This record gives sequence, structure tokens and C-alpha cells, in this order.
Amino acid sequence: MRKALIIPAAFALLAVLPASANEAHGDKVTLVYDQKLPNAPGKSMRVVLVEYAPGGTSSGHTHPNSAFIYARVLDGAIRSKVNNGPVTTYSAGEAFSEFPGDRHGVSENASKTEPAKLLAVFVVDTDETELTTPFDE
Repeated sequence: MRKALIIPAAFALLAVLPASANEAHGDKVTLVYDQKLPNAPGKSMRVVLVEYAPGGTSSGHTHPNSAFIYARVLDGAIRSKVNNGPVTTYSAGEAFSEFPGDRHGVSENASKTEPAKLLAVFVVDTDETELTTPFDE
């Protein structure tokens, strides 16, 4: 009975959470899932949908030191650079990971004419309130 009440309440909360849009860069980030992990006390899974306009980018950023991230390209192609690694282009269906403390210096739509979408799954401390912190390179 308790689960029957909690799950609809969680989805109702997600429905009213605002999307974060950065019109200057052409990216939109929407929280689509937020769930405490019952077998990992103090941890939650948060999932965000990142939508890039043609030529859209995200500012250089880091994630919380507790965050492990699995990212999968849903549509289009995304160019990404983590830490001192190479800039890599991931096409729809391809995925990559980010580890605690990583610096994500490049995250952008590889196309100037087509949109792109990325789904990012975070395993993060439940008390984290910010999933990204911008930095200048």
C-alpha cells in the first residue's frame, strides 16, 4: 500500500520540476527520474535528458564528487571530452561513463543542422542538490 502511494507522488513531483535551459548555448536539461536506492543507503539514481539544438553546447562542468554517470546518446551525435582525454564523437546508441571528480570540458551537438539527445544516469549521494558545477577552461 505504501509503495502504491509513494510512486505516484514521486512522478507528480517530477511533472512539476522545471527544465533547465541555457538558450545562449542551445542545451536543455530535464530531470526525468529521481529514486532513492533501497539497497544502497544514502544513494539515489537521477536521470536527466539533455537536448541539444543544432550546434548546441554545454558549458565545461564537473559533477558532484559522489557521482558516477552513465550517458547514452539517444538521437544524433554528441562530441565529448572528459579530463585530458581526446574529444570523442558518440553516435545514437553509443555510451560513455564519467567517474567522480572528472572534468567534462566538451559536451556538444556534433551537428550544426540536426538536434541531438543524451540520457545521463547519475548514481549520486541523495543529499546532492546540484548535478553540475560550471568551470572555465
